Amino acid sequence: MNGLSVFALSGIGEVRPGDDLAELILGTGVELEDGDILVVTSKIVSKAENRYVRAADREDAITAETVRVVASRTRDGHTMRIVQNRLGMVSAAAGVDASNTPDGWILLLPVDPDASCRALAARLREATGRRVGVLLSDTLGRPWRVGQTDVAIGAGGVHVIADLRGTVDNGGKALSVTMPCVADELAAAADLVKGKASGMPVAVVRGRGDLVGDLDLPGAASIVRIGPDDMFRLGTDEALAEGRRAGMAQGRREGYREGFAAGAAQRPDAGAAGVR
Repeated sequence: MNGLSVFALSGIGEVRPGDDLAELILGTGVELEDGDILVVTSKIVSKAENRYVRAADREDAITAETVRVVASRTRDGHTMRIVQNRLGMVSAAAGVDASNTPDGWILLLPVDPDASCRALAARLREATGRRVGVLLSDTLGRPWRVGQTDVAIGAGGVHVIADLRGTVDNGGKALSVTMPCVADELAAAADLVKGKASGMPVAVVRGRGDLVGDLDLPGAASIVRIGPDDMFRLGTDEALAEGRRAGMAQGRREGYREGFAAGAAQRPDAGAAGVR
C-alpha cells in the first residue's frame, strides 16, 4: 500500500427525486479505478429516493421516526433528544434533516441504506467495469466527545470491519479485541474533502482496494450495537429515573406482602394450623 488519496467530485448539482446517482457521478468525468471506494452523503440518496415528508414541526417528524428515547434534555427552551430510529441507529434527532430542503419539508434517511449502497455499487461496476465499493455517510455525535463526525450508515461491496483478532502486534502479543471500524474511518476521511456546504456530496477514497469485496458483504447495519450488546441503553438521568421507579414498585410490593402477613397473623383463626 503506497498511501491513501481522497478527493471530492464536483459538478453533481442538485439531486432530485428519481435521479440516477450513478449517472450523476459518472457525469462528473471521474475515471474510477479498481479498488476505489465512493463515499456518498446520505442526503443525496434520500433526495433521489424521494424521502421527503411534509412536516410543519420537525419535532413531530423525529417522534414518528423514533423507536426508543435514550436521553432527552431541555435547555433554553430547546429539547435535544438522543433516540434509536427505525434503522436501529442511536443518534440525535433520529436522522431527520431539515437543512437544504424546501420550506415545510424534511428529509428522512433512506429506507435501507445498505441496499441503496449495493445497488449503486452494482450500477457503477456495470457501467465502468471497475471493482468499486460504496459507503453511505451521515453525521453523528459520539458519547463523551464534543462535536460530530461522519460515519458509515450504509455499505455495498466494502469490508466495514477490519478484524485483527488472532493476529499479533509488533511485540508478538496476541490481539484479542482489535476490530477497527474502517467504514467509519473512511467516511470521516471523506468528509474532510466533501464538507457540509461545498456542494460536493461524493468523495472517492483511493488506496484501500484491500477493503473492496463482493456485494454481499455485511453492510453497515452490522456495525450498530444494540440489544444485549448495548451497555449504555439509557442516558444517566433516564437510568436513575428507571431505577427509582423499579425500586418504588418493589417497595410497594414488599410493603403489601408485609402488611398482608401482619394482618393474617392477627386473624382470629390464625393458630397452630397456620393461615389458610
